[in-house]
Amino acid sequence: MNSVEKITEMNKKWSLITMVCAFFAVVALAGCYKPTSYPVIIEAPPPPAAALPPQYRIAGTSVLNRPIMCLVFRQGPDTTFILATIHGNEPAGTPLLRQLADYLQRHPHLLTGRTVVLLPLANPDGMAYNSRFNANNVDLNRNFAAANRLNNKQSGPNALSEPEARAIERLIQQYTPDRIISIHQPSSCIDYDGPGTALAVRMAQYCDLPVKKLGAEPGSLGSYAGLTLGIPIITFELLPTDSALGPERLWQRYGKALLAAIVYPDTVK
Repeated sequence: MNSVEKITEMNKKWSLITMVCAFFAVVALAGCYKPTSYPVIIEAPPPPAAALPPQYRIAGTSVLNRPIMCLVFRQGPDTTFILATIHGNEPAGTPLLRQLADYLQRHPHLLTGRTVVLLPLANPDGMAYNSRFNANNVDLNRNFAAANRLNNKQSGPNALSEPEARAIERLIQQYTPDRIISIHQPSSCIDYDGPGTALAVRMAQYCDLPVKKLGAEPGSLGSYAGLTLGIPIITFELLPTDSALGPERLWQRYGKALLAAIVYPDTVK
């Protein structure tokens, strides 16, 4: 073997040795490496959507410029409009609706697919002076554009002459409620107008008030909503002595009946 062949043979041996050493080095390093942490993938379902907070708005102002506040819980298309104290000397409905607002905020599942519009004090001037009428001495519950309305001193010179009645009308036009509950005193019954019979019966299952048809008064909200617009409307007539009850006692007596109206035709759990 000449010198060139010897050098070539030696180069082949060194190449083979280098490859073997490199292989064992990689194996040794791989055996010593241990990752300190591993990525973790957790496929968790997304959290449920939080209920939207209620919206406070001024629906209008009274004759004496007192704000007429409403509270709107808007979570879906099925809409209930509940108002109280359209007659200022029938005040029990106002604390009752404030209790209802608090309950709905603590139980938002009841609002799924629903909108609830609350008007706790429809006649703030009348309530301030313990008067059935507003500051113009008009009965707001005779001031609507019902087919049977009469223009006179008590009902107003024309339909919707009073700012408080116009505020209620705007809410009806804006939210197009599926049902309306107007809380009154002191006739102690559940009256209804328009297609409201079944709703009245359902509400009566959750309180001690009987269903009683009192008749559609000229220009009343019941006549306007129930007969002219065809909206089921309940005149929820509380007891005369309910004005002396505290909010919690009023809620115990009538809360479930109001909830029954909101979830109708479902039942209260």
